[in-house]
Amino acid sequence: MYQWLKRLLAKPDNGPQAAAATAAPAPQRPSPPPAPAPVRSPALEGGPDFEQKDLVNSAFQRWLFALPEREFLDATAPEGRVLHELILAAQSGHNAADMLRRMPGVIPQLLQSLRSENFAGADIARKISNDLVLVGSVLRLANAAIQNSGEPTTIHSVEHAVIVVGQEGLRHLVTSVAFRPIIDLNSGHYTKLLAPRIWTQSEKSAVACRMLAPEFGVDPFEAFLAGLVFNSGLLTALRVMDSVNAGPGDLGSATFRARLASEAIGISAGISEAWSFPPAVTVAIREQASTRKGGIASPMGRVLAVGDYLAKVRMLQSNNALNDTEHNLFHDLPIGAMPCYAAI
Repeated sequence: MYQWLKRLLAKPDNGPQAAAATAAPAPQRPSPPPAPAPVRSPALEGGPDFEQKDLVNSAFQRWLFALPEREFLDATAPEGRVLHELILAAQSGHNAADMLRRMPGVIPQLLQSLRSENFAGADIARKISNDLVLVGSVLRLANAAIQNSGEPTTIHSVEHAVIVVGQEGLRHLVTSVAFRPIIDLNSGHYTKLLAPRIWTQSEKSAVACRMLAPEFGVDPFEAFLAGLVFNSGLLTALRVMDSVNAGPGDLGSATFRARLASEAIGISAGISEAWSFPPAVTVAIREQASTRKGGIASPMGRVLAVGDYLAKVRMLQSNNALNDTEHNLFHDLPIGAMPCYAAI
C-alpha cells in the first residue's frame, strides 16, 4: 500500500529528456552546507509522561464506549471472546488489513494527477466531483482555511475549493479518504458508536503528527500516515465486537479496555507491515505499547505519542467529556504543542 502511494505521489520523470540528462555527466558543484539540525522543544521531546498518557487514554476509552461514571472492572464472557479473536488477528496483519481496505475507483486517478508539477485544477475538480465523500471533504477543508484567514465568504464550488486547498493539501486529503473505513448504516451497535469517533481522532492525530514532524526531523507525510494508521487495529476490532451479539453496555469493562488497547496496537503494527509502510511508522506504532517513561525511543514514535495525545485531549474537550481533574490537562499542554492543538 505505501509503495503504491509512493509511486503515485513521487515526482514523474520527463521521459527521454530525463534519460538524456542522466546520460551526460553533471558538472561538479560545491557541496551544499549541511542542513541545520531541527530545533526541538524540550517540552515536546519525550511526549506526554506516563501519568498524563494513562489519564487521557482512560478518559478517551470511557468516552468511546459512552460509559457511565460507575463502571465494572472484570471482563465478561463476550469480552473474552472478542479478545480471543483479536489475539488471532494480531498474529496476521494481512487479514486485518483486508478488513479495512478501502480504495474507491476515483482515488488512484486523483493521486496520479497530483503527481504532476503542472497542477491542473480543473481536471482535479472534475475527478473529485465523481466522489461525494471527496466533494464534502474538500469543501469543508477549503472553508476552514478561508475562515482561519478571516475571509467572510463561503466556498460552494469544487473548483474554488481546489485552488484554496492546493496540491499538497489535496494529497493529504485524498490519502486520508483512501484509508477512511466505510461504515455500513446496518452495522452493529459498537461500529456505529465507536467508528466515527475513532476515525475523527485519527484524522486529528494525523494532522498534528504532520505539523510536529519537522521539529523532530521526520518526514511529514510518513508522520501523517502514522497518525492515520495508529487506530486501524481498533477499527478492525469493531467488527469482532459486533459479532459476539453484545448489546449496549455489555462491552467496556476496565480490564477489557486495557487489553483491547494493547491488542489493537499490535494489530495496527501488523497492518502497517502488511501495507508496506516505512519501517519507522511500524516501529513508532509498536513503541506506543511501551507506556512507561523511556519506552519511546525513535523520533517518529515521539511524534506519534504527542500527536495522539493532543488529538485525544482535543476530542475530549470538544465533547465536554473531561472531569475537573482531566480538564487541567488542557492547561498543562506545553507551549510548543499549542499551534498543533489549535489546528486540530
